Amino acid sequence: MAEEILVLMADLDEESQRIMGGWYGKLHEKGFTGVQTPNLPFHITLASFALDKEQEVVKEMEELAKRFSEIPVHLSHIGMFAGGKVLFAGPDMNPAELLNLRKAIKTEKQERFSWTPHSTILIDDADKIQKALPFLIEDFQPFMGKITRLHLCAFWPTREVAAIYLNNSQ
Repeated sequence: MAEEILVLMADLDEESQRIMGGWYGKLHEKGFTGVQTPNLPFHITLASFALDKEQEVVKEMEELAKRFSEIPVHLSHIGMFAGGKVLFAGPDMNPAELLNLRKAIKTEKQERFSWTPHSTILIDDADKIQKALPFLIEDFQPFMGKITRLHLCAFWPTREVAAIYLNNSQ
């Protein structure tokens, strides 16, 4: 399959990875594996772009990483998208730094859907997501995480293009 799209992601910090990895680990133990892209860190997708924008997006990532420091995100709730195939943790939009980061992206976006900030935990058939939900609810506790780096990948198959830490994140 040929690559179709570039996706710019805001990766969450190591402690957030540990917490969310624990949630996914419990779901996995209960038999829920999902069909989400494997081996990606937990993240919030910021935007998608046409493949021919790769160099432009990498340059913009470098500029954004200099301009923005770590961004606090309060992962306060869980949710599902319409159709029930995506289970996610959602951030509060206050403080507004996440929204400011999103608005700062000037490269032309290829918007397939409206932007809803979220961090995917599980993608699967709706009936499997509905069965997995009680196990996540059992363990879910809101927490304050941080966005520490920008990460650009081409999909599918997954090809990492660039990863750049935000100012003061290392």
